[in-house]
Amino acid sequence: MEYLDFELPIKELEEQLDKCMVIGEESDVDVSETCKQIEKKLSETRKEIYRNLTAWQRVQLSRHPNRPYTLDYIRAICGDTFLEMHGDRNVKDDKAMIGGLGKIGDQSYMFIGQQKGYNTKTRQYRNFGMANPEGYRKALRLMKSAEKFNIPVVCLIDTPGAYPGIEAEQRGQGEAIARNILEMTRLKVPIIVVIIGEGASGGALGIGVGDVVLMLENTWYSVISPESCSSILWRSWEFKETAAEALKLTSTDMKKLKLIDEIVREPEGGAHTNREKTFQTVKNKIAAHFEQLEKLSPKELVNARMEKYANMGVFNG
Repeated sequence: MEYLDFELPIKELEEQLDKCMVIGEESDVDVSETCKQIEKKLSETRKEIYRNLTAWQRVQLSRHPNRPYTLDYIRAICGDTFLEMHGDRNVKDDKAMIGGLGKIGDQSYMFIGQQKGYNTKTRQYRNFGMANPEGYRKALRLMKSAEKFNIPVVCLIDTPGAYPGIEAEQRGQGEAIARNILEMTRLKVPIIVVIIGEGASGGALGIGVGDVVLMLENTWYSVISPESCSSILWRSWEFKETAAEALKLTSTDMKKLKLIDEIVREPEGGAHTNREKTFQTVKNKIAAHFEQLEKLSPKELVNARMEKYANMGVFNG
């Protein structure tokens, strides 16, 4: 189990509890009362820490190395029914962007999302979850296929941003993302977006337009990462915590600003502490929202989606 810096008090108490239990097993000393006291303190410490997380701490949780990624969600939700599809029919198959058909119950969905790696080798293979233009064009190809066969689209967002390399810009990174945003606003099938980790910049927006946008509790969604914001404004990464607060990037902030539709609660400590529960919760949310969206005609879907995004940022001064 890996711990973040603000979780160290929990780690210390868990180690104390383990030692206490070992002493009880290896000797005749009754340590049950001591163990109960440590367990009580551990429970109180957990609640205290996770109830008062700062914006930066939520950013850290969204990047936790044990946190489930897009393929973990898809495999848990769809089981053996998932069929991955490859290529943009133009340049190549972008490994940072995955997509394919899968089922929840008897209903088929087109799943699309960014995929990160678990170790050095797979992180390089997946380009750290940063898609090139061909990744966004692959995503659009799959969305148009879903529209053709009247299959709803589910987008799982987890990216530090679109790939910023020279080759990506030469192949039209900005155009590819802008094209996706345009096409998603008028796609004639339901689109459900779930932010499961990092939601950074245009890299997230390229598959982020939806009839319903859900955001897991310990994720973030912003035009720029706290580190990059800090380096631009203060010429240093040291102010990343201040930047995280100022950017209003947490799920609570996004809901308050009406940029997302619902916050999906995570198990105490984050999605990685109880993966099965998290997968089941997300699965249920997708099915429930589709049940409502399928009642709308294609014209009603598009009109409601366009109106939703047109109203964002509107306020009375």
